Amino acid sequence: MRRSRLDRRTVLRGLLGGAAVSIGLPLLEIFLDDHGTALADGGALPVRFGTWFWGCGMNPDRWTPERVGAGYDLPVELAPLAGLSDRVSVLSGFGVTLDGRPNLPHWTGVMATLTGSVPRRDGDVDAPTLDTIVSKAIGSATRFRSIEMSATGIPGQSYSREGTSLVNSAAVSPLELYARIFGPGFADPGDASFQPDPRTLLRRSALSAVREDANRLAARLGSHDRRRLDQYLTSLRQLEQQIEVSLRPPDLAACRKPEAPAGEDVGSDLERATATHRLLADVAIAAMLCDQARVFNMVFSWGTSELRRQGTDTAHHQLTHDEVVDKELGYQPRATEYSQASVAEWAWFVRRLAETPEGAGSLLDHCLVLGHSESSFAKSHSVAGLPVMLAGTAGGRVRSGLHVRGDGEPVTRVGLTVQQALGVAAESFGTGSMRTDRPLADILA
Repeated sequence: MRRSRLDRRTVLRGLLGGAAVSIGLPLLEIFLDDHGTALADGGALPVRFGTWFWGCGMNPDRWTPERVGAGYDLPVELAPLAGLSDRVSVLSGFGVTLDGRPNLPHWTGVMATLTGSVPRRDGDVDAPTLDTIVSKAIGSATRFRSIEMSATGIPGQSYSREGTSLVNSAAVSPLELYARIFGPGFADPGDASFQPDPRTLLRRSALSAVREDANRLAARLGSHDRRRLDQYLTSLRQLEQQIEVSLRPPDLAACRKPEAPAGEDVGSDLERATATHRLLADVAIAAMLCDQARVFNMVFSWGTSELRRQGTDTAHHQLTHDEVVDKELGYQPRATEYSQASVAEWAWFVRRLAETPEGAGSLLDHCLVLGHSESSFAKSHSVAGLPVMLAGTAGGRVRSGLHVRGDGEPVTRVGLTVQQALGVAAESFGTGSMRTDRPLADILA
């Protein structure tokens, strides 16, 4: 059957920061195979990985389902997942074995989940985080290795780390993230008139020259400086790959340049954080549809959650310490409002991915998103039974809609499962008692 074609010379033109921008029309299904399940050249649609974090945990008795497997029940703190439970797996009872190390409040749980190691000191990161590991398998072919975002307005609030001193800073401004991704550096892959900018070619050759000089210099350096130099060269190699991709990004049917966010008012009160989160999420989703990034990290609230209601002085984290547990209810009612609001926003994010078309399915079908927090019951800083969820099927590589009970096993089983599902050649994950070579067989398809 003959399919009509658009005039590919039609473009959107404008100025951003004094630089000319030329963006082609959205790419259509004509660039996919007849089933909408692969690219026209037979290549698979890209798979994405993301993390979505909220601080100060939950109330285990109100969060943990009773039934295991498919068709699990939704306790009150998981009620926002109604209508989504077949797209989200709940992983309960997985925790951290400290091996004699201190439980560092609001740090140990998240770092053990993401790195597989229990940190010795607050702020330490003993291994790369999951997103940086996965990005080496699926993120090197995109313009951005990953996108980090924080909804409460503080750039340093990012758990994406290569190590203790190497933090991937988070975007807190939806407008700035939009300009970064869809500003002058963005090239629509469907624009037939696109020509590489000579300045980009110059930067590529300059990077090669720097790398050669650095190799000669390495022979004269001590071991510590050589490690630092190798880290620097690694970042240059990643940048070089991103520049190469930017010369001709791949055609993806769902790619379009979104409208710029109309405005922003970032901050830590719940209403503003929620609005910022949704704007950041929309920009990140557009970036994934255009294959500008395949890995992302969203922090809805930091481990010491600073979320608060407008007009109040006491934030979520402080409430977990100061508010007494109501004897009749069995939980802290004011602190729990923020935990429930966080799960509700996680549900909004999953639903947004599920409602975003891509190919014959949705963007969620081609994602695996790890939703997690750093503690279970925050008042006691417990790292037993951490709240963990997985959304999406990673292009059919994982099963969704299950409740898997960990019964005290290490949370590293989740991290190993994520890596194997996304093509990382990992036979084990973690250190000490946290080390495991057992992925979650129920989850892997």
